[in-house]
Formats: sequence, structure tokens, C-alpha cells
Amino acid sequence: MNSELRKLLEGVSDGSISVDDAVLKLKKKPFEDIGFAKVDMHRKVRQGAAEVIYGAGKTAKQIIGIISVMKENGQKTILITRIDKEAAEEVHAAHPLSYYEEGRCAVIGDFPKPDGIGKIVIATGGTSDIPVAEEAAITAEVLGNEVIRLYDVGVAGLHRTLSHLDDLMSASVVVAIAGMEGALASVLGGLVDCPVIAVPTSVGYGASFGGLSALLSMLNSCASGVSVVNIDNGFGAGYLAGLINHMV
Repeated sequence: MNSELRKLLEGVSDGSISVDDAVLKLKKKPFEDIGFAKVDMHRKVRQGAAEVIYGAGKTAKQIIGIISVMKENGQKTILITRIDKEAAEEVHAAHPLSYYEEGRCAVIGDFPKPDGIGKIVIATGGTSDIPVAEEAAITAEVLGNEVIRLYDVGVAGLHRTLSHLDDLMSASVVVAIAGMEGALASVLGGLVDCPVIAVPTSVGYGASFGGLSALLSMLNSCASGVSVVNIDNGFGAGYLAGLINHMV
């Protein structure tokens, strides 16, 4: 269940939040129209996680405007994905942030204390997949999850994967990120007893078709419990893993 809404209702039940304050929070404007964007202020109440800013295609000025509205409405931790270093530096001048260049993400405010039911393992087939993995990892951490990173554990050297069995077996969710033929998702899916979220990447030679080969391999996985997100979609995988790790 939506943890934010649950907390609000539990607060009313135990008296820590008055009925009037709860009604006010629910009645507040669901979005704010600032011309170039309609900032969704009710997303955390509806879905348990606040709106995330997709930085690609937006100017630094537009990102600054969206952040200002979010802060005015009480959002303390803000995630910006797919933002380049130059834009991040410009935004930083108006709203101090931490920039994670490898994952092309920026975070304003503090990471919340992990409160998920377990750990999320994020594994990559190779070092070249790390940028997508970091986008997934930072997303999951912003959503209050403990993340274990297992990088460069692909099937070209299966012993590298098997050396991390304790971490894999103790996970509540595994995110398998790989390009080339995308075999890592099937291997991990055959080892663990939790959901596996497969992320195909655009890493690979010509016949990988920019990640299409890995995507089709993952979609055709014979391992049970494997689901697939879009090519290079680290954010989507990290978000979904965070939802699974907070199921009550």
C-alpha cells in the first residue's frame, strides 16, 4: 500500500496529525502550472514517491523552475535523471545538489534512511553497463532502499557471478543489467528466489542493434520471475525494484 498515504492515515488514527491537517494536505492543489510544466504535487500521496525530474531535453532554467515549485511545496529530496554535468553546475548555483556523473543523476537534499523490507542487488554484465546501473542504484537509494552493487559479473566469467551467491540469495529484488546477448538475467533468474528485473543496455557490437539483441534475449528468458524494462532504462528498473522492496 502507498506508504505516504498510510502514514497520513495512521497519523490521524494515533493523534499525531489532526483531521484538519490531513484534510488540508489532501485538498492542496494537485499540480502547479508554471507554463512550461505542470508539476505534480500529489504524486507522493498517490504513489508513495514524489515526482522525479527527467533532465534530458530540459534547459537548466526550466529545471530550476520545477525544483523551486517542488521545494515551495515541501519536497525535501529531489531526483533529477539524465542531466549532464554542465546543466547540473548551472542548477547547482540556484539549488545546491550532489551530482553523480557516472549515472548522470543529481540529488537535492539528503538520501532517506533505508526502510525497505530487504536489500536490492544491482548486477552488471560488464563495466560498460555501469552508467545504467548507477542510474538504477541512485534511484533506488533516493526511494529509501539499501543497494548492493555487483559490477562486472557477467557470464563470460561465470565464477565472478558465483562468488557473490550470498549477496544474491539474500536479496529481495535483483536488477540484472547487461548488453551484448543479455544472458545475465537468465543466469541470475535461475539462481535466486526473488523477482529479477532485467535491463538491456545498448552496449555491444553491431549485431546487438543498440540493445535490441539483449532486449529480445531477456524477453525470451526461460528463467521464471524475470521481468524486463526498456533499453538503458536504469531509472525504471530502480523505481520498480524500490516498489517491490516496500511491499507490505
